Amino acid sequence: MIQLSIEGAVAHVVLDNPAKLNALDEQAIGELDAAYAEAAASGVRALVLRGEGRAFCAGRDISGVDPRDDDVLGYLGGLVTPLLQRMAAFPAPTFAAAHGACLGVGLGLLIATDVVYVADSAKIGSPFAALGATLDSGGHALFFERLGAHRTLDLIYTGRLMSGSEAVQSGLFSQVFPADEVVAATTAAARRAAEGATGAFLASKDLVRRLRDDRLGLWASIDVENAAQAALCDSDDYREGFAAFQEKRPPQFTGR
Repeated sequence: MIQLSIEGAVAHVVLDNPAKLNALDEQAIGELDAAYAEAAASGVRALVLRGEGRAFCAGRDISGVDPRDDDVLGYLGGLVTPLLQRMAAFPAPTFAAAHGACLGVGLGLLIATDVVYVADSAKIGSPFAALGATLDSGGHALFFERLGAHRTLDLIYTGRLMSGSEAVQSGLFSQVFPADEVVAATTAAARRAAEGATGAFLASKDLVRRLRDDRLGLWASIDVENAAQAALCDSDDYREGFAAFQEKRPPQFTGR
């Protein structure tokens, strides 16, 4: 169900259960976690996540779940949250191509990805009103931070799903593309990142994480930027970037 391939310096992780809109059960969560671990160990310099079929990921596979004995904490806290943390900490820039349903755990996968490109036809929101359940996998934090309290609760209470275009216009994700172009655009962006100064990208990734999680203020964030820049001075890519600029040629970065 979870496919991993590596092409050059880019890892491709594919959710491949289109008959179930790539909904994830416990086994699939484990496979996805293992795919990210393998990709990280391979030393790739970028990663692309996408789904096969009509949807990116419709969330948890509840087709065989009995709510009377459902181990919700075991699934969400024991499996999903550690997976999202592994994804967010991936040691290279990560990109996702999102189309169709991007719900529940599927939305969480996008939240844990650095850059998300969405199809205009994507469906994003909280479908849980019809299940007697609540939004999970980081959805509350994403919606509240980007949309505010009123719009967040409106989406939750009504179950209304946003299109990919609306999600991008609202600041949830990065760029919107026609459905037949989103995978190619995402892959191209990942390849460009893999050819870049990935050490510098990771410094920015860590600072953005601290701005979000630690709520750094302006001057504290500037201190972190200064320290990151000083550390990068010792890297091959920093020296190459300056040399290429001074010699008026394209840089050749190695990620070191």
